[in-house]
Amino acid sequence: MKRDLLKALKEARAKGTGTVLATKLDDGAQRLIAVGERTDALASAAQTALGRDKSGTVEIDGSSWFLNVFNSPPKLYIVGAVHIAQPLSQMAALSGFDVTVIDPRTAFATSERFPNLHLITAWPDEALADLPLDARTAVVTLTHDPKLDDPALVAALKSDAFYVGALGSKKTHAARAARLRAVGFDDAAIARIHGPVGLDIGAVSPAEIAISVMAQMIERLRAE
Repeated sequence: MKRDLLKALKEARAKGTGTVLATKLDDGAQRLIAVGERTDALASAAQTALGRDKSGTVEIDGSSWFLNVFNSPPKLYIVGAVHIAQPLSQMAALSGFDVTVIDPRTAFATSERFPNLHLITAWPDEALADLPLDARTAVVTLTHDPKLDDPALVAALKSDAFYVGALGSKKTHAARAARLRAVGFDDAAIARIHGPVGLDIGAVSPAEIAISVMAQMIERLRAE
């Protein structure tokens, strides 16, 4: 690998930017492709590989290329250290997500309830202002309390987060949408929110709801 290419790859990895190192197998030519780049067929194939988090060989215009994927772990910010947050955080961590639980209520956001996870006991708008919100980020609000959920949703909708979900009934979501419209969000932005959150699998218990949310998050993460 050429020195300038190695330097660019190291810089991208240090920033947590998704990158693919494409190597042409017949002559060893290499190219670095950043997330979002779709200038040609090879770049488009690289975006598919990034979305799947899977390295492999592709055929482009009669040539074989090996696509080596360098992706940062997907991030999940859970707003509300409630019962559903416990199985959801565990499932997400097991699925390779970097999980952060945000709740200013210190009686709920404890290391006993959320062992080995990053806990932030600050208001969501303050917490999210200091956290990266990019295309590898999911935000899920679970509190039912507009004072906590709405600021997090505002931050998420202003970002490139690949998934935004909010717990609550259809009636609750309609009221939430009205509040967001009142602060300037249009219908297209509000439509990014998965609310009620999760796939409709008839989930009842906290663990079942967590499964439905994880399935929906992964479905969006892997969408091409």
